[in-house]
Amino acid sequence: MPKASLVSVVEDDQFFRESMKRLMRSLGYDVAAFPSAADFLASPRLAETACLIADVRMPEMTGLELYEHLIEAGHAIPTILVTGYPDDVDHTRALNGGVICYLPKPFDELHLIRCLRVAALKSTEVPEEDS
Repeated sequence: MPKASLVSVVEDDQFFRESMKRLMRSLGYDVAAFPSAADFLASPRLAETACLIADVRMPEMTGLELYEHLIEAGHAIPTILVTGYPDDVDHTRALNGGVICYLPKPFDELHLIRCLRVAALKSTEVPEEDS
């Protein structure tokens, strides 16, 4: 088990991605950042990710599609979705599907910290591996 939990950030906006990296490090997390869902899925860091923070609107694969793909592939990573374009349908679909939090940008840092705490609690549960 790594000393610091790995938070992976998947965000196509470089400024926001770098900002999230700095924030996660300042909170004591190990962080890996990716410009696309494909880059994250191809990364060896996927298996050690304790929490995923992903943008909803990205080219090729949205954050919600990434989350659903991970679940189908047997990677139940606690996930926080962030979006500059909040949508009630996506919000409901995400939370009903098991996403920890759905945060509109800009979001309150304290709200994100609360979401990370919920994600940390979920990541300590014993995973079900029936597949």
